[in-house]
Order: sequence, then structure tokens, then C-alpha cells
Amino acid sequence: MSTAAPRTAGPDHLWTVDEHLDDILSTVRPLEPIELNLLDAQGCVLVEDITVPVSLPPFDNSSMDGYAVRVADVAGASEAYPAALEVVGDVAAGQSEPLHVGPGQAARIMTGAPLPPGAETVVPVEWTDGGLGEGPATGMRARSLAPEAAGGQVLVYRPAGAGAHVRAQGSDVKAGDRALEAGTVLGPPQISLLAAIGRGTVRVRPRPRVVVMSTGSELVQPDEELRPGQIYDSNSYALTAAARDAGAIAYRVGAVADDADTLRDAIEDQLVRADLMVTTGGVSVGAYDVVKEALSYAGDEDEPGSGVEFRRLAMQPGKPQGFGSIGPDHTPLLALPGNPVSSYVSFELFVRPAIRTLMGLPDVHRPRTRATLTADEPLTSPRGRRQFLRGRYADGKVTPVGGAGSHLVAALARANALIVVPEDTESVAPGTDVEVVLLG
Repeated sequence: MSTAAPRTAGPDHLWTVDEHLDDILSTVRPLEPIELNLLDAQGCVLVEDITVPVSLPPFDNSSMDGYAVRVADVAGASEAYPAALEVVGDVAAGQSEPLHVGPGQAARIMTGAPLPPGAETVVPVEWTDGGLGEGPATGMRARSLAPEAAGGQVLVYRPAGAGAHVRAQGSDVKAGDRALEAGTVLGPPQISLLAAIGRGTVRVRPRPRVVVMSTGSELVQPDEELRPGQIYDSNSYALTAAARDAGAIAYRVGAVADDADTLRDAIEDQLVRADLMVTTGGVSVGAYDVVKEALSYAGDEDEPGSGVEFRRLAMQPGKPQGFGSIGPDHTPLLALPGNPVSSYVSFELFVRPAIRTLMGLPDVHRPRTRATLTADEPLTSPRGRRQFLRGRYADGKVTPVGGAGSHLVAALARANALIVVPEDTESVAPGTDVEVVLLG
């Protein structure tokens, strides 16, 4: 992995949201491309244009179960005056030597089977008697049960124009066409197309591996019993899920106790499977802020250029942040605050764009729009900080959800947007047009 060195600033510098984000995105580099089998490439970004080597369909084939016939032989056919044709045999899907259909003849044909030479159109079986002489058929009898239907005579009750119920060669894509462009994210439809044109492998940027680690001696895993002073670890679950939603392969590490040596050891153990590391908690100014204690160093003489810088950002929530690189491969590390809303908002603003940059995507940000604020009273915001409030967006309007507290997890669960209040705004009245970050 190739990364540039993060910027550094004095300890009293108050970083803006944009400065911090720009530093991250100018440091993180897309992962190197690799060749992967189709199913392993799902969710990855294509790094090459794909040209179609063979037309789809590769030959004219039937889109219906029915009879391959000549147009002239069924012209004017009706239930009162059906066209009687000689059935010369079956044409099944995968058949390599199709029958020839001459004047006054028909071949029983199955969906996907090649249109036989001489035939110009396909009459659905429901427009015939199915070769059984019992009036309009509802379907074909299995060959094993009625082999005689592959011969004899069939009555056709309706005409069919040239090419009716026929999928023409190249009607989907033609040989030489561009099937997929570089930069395409490979989902199920794209995987299907690649398989259909015979591509078993593709060159892509792999999905980044993201390790998420929460810190705090007070954290307990879900399903365990809470003791006095303990809380459940929700951050590692939320951020791991968010990393997967962003397109990463994410690994959750159980909460690490407030001990700097233990944290350093845990991070070192996880580096082998990380293209990006995310920690949550321990980045403020408290006596037990272990992430800051463990990683606040200029670098290692054996690893020049590595190190994590801890910063104050002009934002709410999420003022304390850390960013840098660690380990021999200079793996990027983003250290987020420990309050649940602060960590999630920080993930959306900083970690998600980093993940999508590693993937090689051109557009790394959540979509933004303008919406009319609907609220019972004005929103307040501290001057000098860009505030991100949880909101519910629908039909061009956004309503605040919960208060400004960075611990309000339930409110976050109901939100599908972030309301952005600029640094120079202290009050936003109901009915005001505001910027909204769409989370869903």
C-alpha cells in the first residue's frame, strides 16, 4: 500500500473539518489492483474496460416454447382455418446440429434453442394444438411422455411475423462493444454479464480490510452481565457495520482495556490483516485516554514517517480526532472519539471517504442536498464550530431527531441524515433552507 505522509500542525492549531478531511484523502492511496475470480471480485472496483469478445446472444434463439416455422406458412392462420404443418423434429437448447425447416414444415423448439435454418419466426405452443389434435394447447408434453409430438402434424391458429419470439444474435451486446467501464463497482448484474461473455477473472482493486477496535475498561460485550460502572460496547459494532456498508471487509476487535502497552500490542497483532485501522475512544484530554497515550509519538526510528497526530477540530460532535500511519507498511489509522454519536459522525465524515478512496472510487462522499428545516424552535449551534445534528429527511424537508448530546444512540438509530450548521451560524430558524448529508 502506498501512503503519503500526513500533515502536521502545532498543538494549538484548531483544524477545520475540511482541513482534516483533505489531509486524510491526500494521504490515503487506492490499493494496488489484483486479478480475482468473479465471485471474489464482488463489491470491488474494476480497473480496466471490458470488451465483449462474443455477441450476446451468440446466435438467434427462441424466447418461447413453440414451433419454428416460415412466415409464409402461417400467414392468415386462424382457429377457423388453422395452418397444418409437418413436424420434422425437436430443437432443444444446447443442440449443435439443428434441423432444417422447409416449406410446409415446423420444428418443435424450446426456449433458448437456436433457430433452425429455414425458419423465420417462432409460434408459441399456446397458439397451436401442440401436435395432439385437441384444440389450443396450454403447454408441451414432456418428450418422454409423448414422443409422438416431435413428429406428425401441428395445427397453428395464429400468424407470426418475421423474427417474432426470436432473440436475435447480438441484440443484447455485440462483439467489440464495451461491456463495462473501468471504475464500475461489480455487483450481481455486472458479475452476470462478465460470466455471460466468458470472463472468469477480472482485474480490480480489492475491497479494503478495515480493523475496528474500541477502547475502554468500562466496555462489556453484548450478552454479558453489566457490573456497576460498565456499559455495553456499541461503537465497535456500529463502526464495523458502517465499514462493511461502505464496501470494506471489516474485522471487529473486542474492546481493549485502558492500558497503553496492551493497546500497542493489540494494534501490532492486527496490522497483518489491515489496510486501514480505526480506533474509537481514548483521544481526548483525560488521564485515561489510552489511544492518545499509546500512539502520540512522532514515529519510530525503524519506521520513518510513521506516527499518529492528535488534533482538535472545529466541529460538534467529534472535536478530538487522531490521524496518521503505523507499522512497516505505514497503514493509515484514524482515531475517533468514544461517544457513540461522535464516533459515528466522525466515521461518516472521515473514515467512509478513506475506505472508498482505498477502493479507487471517484466519488467517495455521501450525497448532499438542501432541505427545509421543520422544527418547533430554532436550532442553536456554537459559533466557530460546524455542527452535525441528526435528522429525518423526507420529501425535501428535514426534522431534527433527538438533541445535540453525543451519547444519544437511540436518536441516531432513527436518523437518516445529518443537518449541517455552518461555523458562523449560531441559530437556524424553522423554515430555513439547510444542507443535509444523506446517510441512507
